[in-house]
Amino acid sequence: MAKRRKKSSIGKILVTALSMIAIVIILNLAPNYIRNDITNKTNLVINNGNVTKRLKNDVLVKDDVVYISQDDVENFFDGDIYYDSKYDQIVTTSDTKVAALPIGKKQIEINSSKVNLYAETIEENGEYYIPFSEISKSVYNVETKYVKNTDTVVIVSLDRKLVYANSSKDNKVKYQPTFFSKTVDKIKRGDNVTVVTTEDTKNGWTKITTEDGKIGYVKTNSLVNAQSVREDLRLDKQIEGKVSLAWDYFSEYASAPTRTGKIEGVNVVSPAFISLKQQGKGEISTNIGNAGVQYINWAHNNGYKVWALTSNNSWKDTTSEIINDYRLREEFINNIIDVVMQYNLDGINLDFENIYEADKNAYSKLVLELAPRLREIGKVLSVDVTAPDGSADWSLCYNRNLIAKTADYIVFMAYDQNGISSTEPGTTAGYDWVETNLNKFLKQEEVDSEKIILGIPFYTRIWKTNEEGKSTSEVVFMKDAYKKIPSDASIEWDDTLKQNYAEYKQNGATYRVWIEDIKSIREKLLLINKYNLSGASFWAKDRETSETWDSVSEILNIK
Repeated sequence: MAKRRKKSSIGKILVTALSMIAIVIILNLAPNYIRNDITNKTNLVINNGNVTKRLKNDVLVKDDVVYISQDDVENFFDGDIYYDSKYDQIVTTSDTKVAALPIGKKQIEINSSKVNLYAETIEENGEYYIPFSEISKSVYNVETKYVKNTDTVVIVSLDRKLVYANSSKDNKVKYQPTFFSKTVDKIKRGDNVTVVTTEDTKNGWTKITTEDGKIGYVKTNSLVNAQSVREDLRLDKQIEGKVSLAWDYFSEYASAPTRTGKIEGVNVVSPAFISLKQQGKGEISTNIGNAGVQYINWAHNNGYKVWALTSNNSWKDTTSEIINDYRLREEFINNIIDVVMQYNLDGINLDFENIYEADKNAYSKLVLELAPRLREIGKVLSVDVTAPDGSADWSLCYNRNLIAKTADYIVFMAYDQNGISSTEPGTTAGYDWVETNLNKFLKQEEVDSEKIILGIPFYTRIWKTNEEGKSTSEVVFMKDAYKKIPSDASIEWDDTLKQNYAEYKQNGATYRVWIEDIKSIREKLLLINKYNLSGASFWAKDRETSETWDSVSEILNIK
């Protein structure tokens, strides 16, 4: 009896152990059999990834045309696509294209050129659907294919690396890189497959996409004739290394300055060539002429890029009218492109200031629509902005994050900390203020450091406080600052502001100057390397001291 009970106990232990082993095996194998395909709707595969579960609306296929909803285009291709109610159209952008699709019309306007389509943008169940297969190459540079037998839409970016291979045998394509995984597709010997990446090999397995749009793994040694049919497309940058931009300001009533010789430490010049016409509905004024042509030739002969300064002259209402209307923005952009092409400019430095806070999104649309047009012709867009968290119409009117993502560069005009509207004396650009706001760009606004050009002033202000305590200021150029300060003035270094501070009295008034000189400029330049910024810009040429460019050349490593 005791032996029987002992055998029974051993049997129970063995059964329990075998059950535990089975559970472990099931738990380990189960992930290899999870079904990720969806059989009750059209699947969407983008760049070798099945994204069907992330769709907000169904993909539609009608008369061999693939339709994708506006919400899903926003999710996968253009985060800033929008419906323009004034002109009843969808507006979408890509790296080099601006496209407008009128609802219910078989046409599209790409970079201001109209093209007829086989299908139209439609509205269904309260959602707008774009004839994606009709426009995918021309707008988004992707190829769209519908695989009927698996009800799958396959989209492949034409600017990404593409590797094809052949199967050396009849193959089972596995869901996970193991023989124990479920089979998602079967391919024949000689069938063509897309290799997801040549590096994505796991224990001798390679991830592939079949011609039916199925994604899975096959043994690496079963693939032959691998060949790269397309490499990643990389756009060349105009400037290698740091940007060093000198603004060259002259009024619209003056001519471009005559320049000779080379300015060491500079690789971009930004002459004041373009401005808005007041109430001009997108028209622009150009101040180039013969003097400007000679200036451009001088710049190019010395290896400089020319990014024309384009100003709105702080005309708030004119700016508002243009940026809130798609057709007026288009008119403005077309005029800009014409000037850039006519004079062989290398880019635009967009300097729109004094904008209604309510127009923040409208201004972003202008940047979104200008950047692709310039990029299509190989030109650069840099956009000037003020420090974050200031006044409504001078600071809160910019979406710095979106501007930085869209434009090639965002220029932080790090000056006028205390400017013409200030009632209390103070520095024009204290080091601590500049650094604090740089950190706001990086952390609060989430701007990529390599997109930021730091604007540095070649001027300061002399503050006068009269006996009644009222303060006023006048601008003094960096090169003239010490000439304006009496020889017996008290001058001390402020290590927080990293500036020399001068104070003196004349005729009962107290004068204060936070001096921009070579020492303060060097401190600001060091911030560029400290935070890995893209470079510096300087307002403005001919206001600096003679030794300035030597420091710029040294710190930014520009010869």
